[in-house]
Amino acid sequence: MNALGWEQLDVILITGDAYIDAPHIGVALIGNYLIRSGYRVGVIAQPDTHSSEHIVRLGEPRLFWGITSGSVDSMVANYTALMKKRRSDDYTPGGLNTRRPDRAVIVYANLIRRYFKNTVPIVLGGIEASLRRIAHYDYWDDAIRRSVLFDAKADCIVYGMGERIALEIADRSNRGASISEIPGTCVVSPVQRDDYITLPSFENVRDDNDAFIEMFSQFYRNLDPLTACGMQQAHGDRYLLHHAPMHWETQEEMDRIHALHFERDAHPLYEGQGVVKALDTIRFSLRTHRGCYGECNFCAIAVHEGRTVRQRSEACIVDEARRMTEHSRFRGVIQDVGGPTANMYGFECERKMRSGACSDKRCMFPTVCEQLPVHHGPFMALLDKLRSLPAVRHVFVASGIRHDLLLCDERCGMEFLEQLAQHHVSGGLKLAPEHSSPVLLSRMGKGSIESLPNIRQRFMSISKRIGKKQHLTYYFIAAYPGCDESDMRSLRKYAAQELRITPEQVQIFTPTPSTWASLMYHTGKDPFTGESLHVERAVRGKRAQKDILTKEWKTGKAVKRRTR
Repeated sequence: MNALGWEQLDVILITGDAYIDAPHIGVALIGNYLIRSGYRVGVIAQPDTHSSEHIVRLGEPRLFWGITSGSVDSMVANYTALMKKRRSDDYTPGGLNTRRPDRAVIVYANLIRRYFKNTVPIVLGGIEASLRRIAHYDYWDDAIRRSVLFDAKADCIVYGMGERIALEIADRSNRGASISEIPGTCVVSPVQRDDYITLPSFENVRDDNDAFIEMFSQFYRNLDPLTACGMQQAHGDRYLLHHAPMHWETQEEMDRIHALHFERDAHPLYEGQGVVKALDTIRFSLRTHRGCYGECNFCAIAVHEGRTVRQRSEACIVDEARRMTEHSRFRGVIQDVGGPTANMYGFECERKMRSGACSDKRCMFPTVCEQLPVHHGPFMALLDKLRSLPAVRHVFVASGIRHDLLLCDERCGMEFLEQLAQHHVSGGLKLAPEHSSPVLLSRMGKGSIESLPNIRQRFMSISKRIGKKQHLTYYFIAAYPGCDESDMRSLRKYAAQELRITPEQVQIFTPTPSTWASLMYHTGKDPFTGESLHVERAVRGKRAQKDILTKEWKTGKAVKRRTR
């Protein structure tokens, strides 16, 4: 600030991550976006919450404070599915998980209030605030918690992808205008509105599972910018006003955001403190799109990024890659080209883009909708152009792909699989079948995996023909709502007979805020059928389900699988 001659910042952003200046990091995107728009922005990364040392060093901002827990919900970052404290943190220098507090957005907001009385607005954003913006089930408390806006005593929540909303807040604040009516935000009001949908109150959903199901169903139906209505939810004698989402970014806007300059490095402050491991995967990776129409019931991407895929232009992505090759650390390898699901780039349903997501069906469940124009040609063309850049030796697709999309693309699905095997796989290709049980897959919002062995056979055949020793990596979930040990034994049999593996990538289900699966876990009901579900809540039972897949079973006992 002294070097720039800045006496006061306009905006101060606080994050639970170390500061990484890269386009994969929300604080970096928003900070650079505001700076390009003429605002003075500072970042306080991983502040000490037990003293004033860090929080006061940049002074008080002129317009607003922005708070995020970082790239991950702080409770997910700090605890495993079995409630054990995580020792490592990829977003902290040196990798020790010692700098991110539990419920970080609440802690940081209270820290500001402690040292800056009657300060400018405090705005919450990022994944933690976005998914906790209404009454929600919290796994770590095993209870329904109210909107984080009330617990943090903040002024506003920005939900979803927040660059344009943050700029709107800055512009309105700069003019002295109110920030209480901005699309894509939530605020607290002493009165309700006649034109908003009224959700069951926090107290009602806390005490009544059926009311919680009704609330989440209404909430989920009002997330598309083209069809959503504003919503309101009583919390005691006040109301959470959930304004309708801001319209999606256009391709031109996304291109402008990603054309900003990023150092693709951690801040020099961390030199000598150890490596920030997250840089290994994001420094030389390219984000091609936002959103996901897969809508898996255990995934929060549809609630946070949206059900509509918005893509960057090929020219913008190639230009970013060209700039990336000029980085002093670049060694010829683009580590990933993709998004939430890599092979959703390049196509979207025209009806959805015009009229919004369907209210009565999904794009990929129970089968891929015939209105979705699946075509891998644009992604293949993009990969070809990236591969042809002079300084590039390898271009990898490390993001997972949906194998069901491959089979729907009769024009070039198998050609795309061959291109992946030939050029874009670093040893293994990631797939996420999650399970083999048709009933459980239905509750996950995923279609049949009958075609998976066919994809496996084709991939292995291609790899053998081109002389590459490659494998498929499969991700599975244990202890999902409705799953018991017999389901896991059936999955083990399927994996051995059809996929010819003993699974290694097995995740115990973690109920994260604002997902259908977390609702199932809390209520013990399938919200789509009303059927009661077996829910494994005991730590021993969850571990046993995972062990059935990952360990050898001899004479009724589990033993560690021998290294192969």
